[in-house]
Amino acid sequence: MVDGYAMELVAPDITPYAAGNTGIPYVTTFDSGRPGPHVLVNALTHGNEICGAIALDRLLRDGVRPVAGRLTLSFANVAAFAGFDPANPTASRFVDEDFNRVWDAATLAGPRRSAELQRARALRPVVAAADLLLDLHSMQQSTEPLMLAGLTDKSLALARRVGVPAVVVRDAGHAAGRRMRDHGAFDDPATAPAALLVECGQHWQRGAAAVALEVTRRFLAVAGVLPPHEAARFLADPVPPQRVVTVSEAVTIATDRFAFIRDYHGLDVIPERGTVIARDGDREIRTPYDDCVLIMPSRRLMRGQTAVRLGRFTD
Repeated sequence: MVDGYAMELVAPDITPYAAGNTGIPYVTTFDSGRPGPHVLVNALTHGNEICGAIALDRLLRDGVRPVAGRLTLSFANVAAFAGFDPANPTASRFVDEDFNRVWDAATLAGPRRSAELQRARALRPVVAAADLLLDLHSMQQSTEPLMLAGLTDKSLALARRVGVPAVVVRDAGHAAGRRMRDHGAFDDPATAPAALLVECGQHWQRGAAAVALEVTRRFLAVAGVLPPHEAARFLADPVPPQRVVTVSEAVTIATDRFAFIRDYHGLDVIPERGTVIARDGDREIRTPYDDCVLIMPSRRLMRGQTAVRLGRFTD
């Protein structure tokens, strides 16, 4: 058991993909030679979130190839993943800092150094060249899978086309730094490139890998890079209606004495405005409105990090 959850997944061997074919280790691009979008599917943004790596390994072993445009499959924080230990898997989340907080232009172009920044700078041309990005993640808690679509209408429209997961979250990210899915043109409503980040389920649970593969196949189908008969097959299964949560506030931890008043698991709906859900030193954290939805309450309660996002259903 790890953090109260059984370790049901086995990390794949990704060393066969180390060379890639782009000049960037662990990044492989297939070009159809025909017009179409450049589609990027990324895994291992965090080295302990292995469901995405399982999905990409499956695609590569199945010999996936685009029939239009280009398809790039990327294993991101491979340095952190190299230290993955099923007995202590959380320790491999990153080497020096969170890989998904370094994607603002000033940080990438600045003088600061870390293992994650070095890798992000290497991947930046690939990310910047993508028309469509799917970034595969998993969560600390056993919560219903979530699609994080940012705040642009184009990404919400893409989430609707993909159809799963059933919960779509619209949010602006984190005070601690910019995510890959918000990098460059993805976050610009005046441009076409769009990005989705999917939290596929609890880190170690078998279902997270199944969700990662399903979402990836549906994403590739709606992107138009799969053969029509495969796309039709992957999109054939009916899916439940999606619900949208719009986040109004990300609660950033200000002290070393942050604590939730109880064990929230995510997507908890707090009926009454003004309900105390946590304390940050002497400050009470209260819900700003009725029926407030708690998005991904964290167990990593460190100063400067996001403790929870507060939103409401807006569909």
